[in-house]
Amino acid sequence: MSAVNAVREPNFLLARHEKRVLTAIARRLPRWVLPNDLTALGVAAAIGICIAYQATNADHRWLWVASALLVVHWLGDSLDGTLARVRGIERPRYGYYLDHLVDALSTACIGIGLGLSPFMLLAVGALIVVAYLMLSINVYLESYALGRFSIGYGKVGPTEVRVLLIALNTALALGIALDFKLAGIGMTVFDVVGLAVAAVMVALMIGRAAVNLRQLGRDEPAAARF
Repeated sequence: MSAVNAVREPNFLLARHEKRVLTAIARRLPRWVLPNDLTALGVAAAIGICIAYQATNADHRWLWVASALLVVHWLGDSLDGTLARVRGIERPRYGYYLDHLVDALSTACIGIGLGLSPFMLLAVGALIVVAYLMLSINVYLESYALGRFSIGYGKVGPTEVRVLLIALNTALALGIALDFKLAGIGMTVFDVVGLAVAAVMVALMIGRAAVNLRQLGRDEPAAARF
C-alpha cells in the first residue's frame, strides 16, 4: 500500500496553474459525469490522436484534429483523479492501477501514431515510447521504495509535452517547413525534438536512479565483503 499512498510531488512547470484550472472544471461538471467516464475519454482521445497522425499522410489538416484531441486527452487524463478528489470518491488502489495502465496505453498510441505520420521516423516514435515507459517504471519504483510519487522530471511533465506537440502541429499545419536531410536521411524537427527528448529522458532517469540508489544504500547499508 505504500506505493498507492505515496506523496505526489507536482514539480513540473505548469503544475500549480493546471491544478487550479482542473479543480475549477471538476467543481462545475454535472453530477452524472464520473471519473471513469473521463478516463475512457482520455483513452479514446489517445487512440484518436494515433489515427489523426497517421491520417496526415493523406492530408496535413489532420494535424488540427490531433491538436484538438491532445486537449481532450489532457482533460480526460488529468481530470479523472481531480474529480474523484473534489467529490471525495477516491478509490486509491483502483485509481493507481488504472491510471498507470492507461498512461502506458496512451503513450504507446501517441508515440506510434507520430511514427506512422510523415513527420517522424517510426524508430524515433518507438524510442520515445520506450524512454517514457522507462521513466514511468522508475517513478512507480520510487513510489514503492521511497514513498514519493514525482512524475515530472525537472520541470517537464505530460502537460508540457502536450503543449510542445500542439506547437509543432500548428507550425506544420501552417506550412512552415520543418524538414531537412541528415546523413542522407529525411528528417523533420519532430525527429530532432523526439531524439532530444528521448536522450534527456534517459539521462534524467539514470541520474535520478543514481541518487535513489545512494539514498537507499545509506538506509540499507550493504554487507561487508570480508
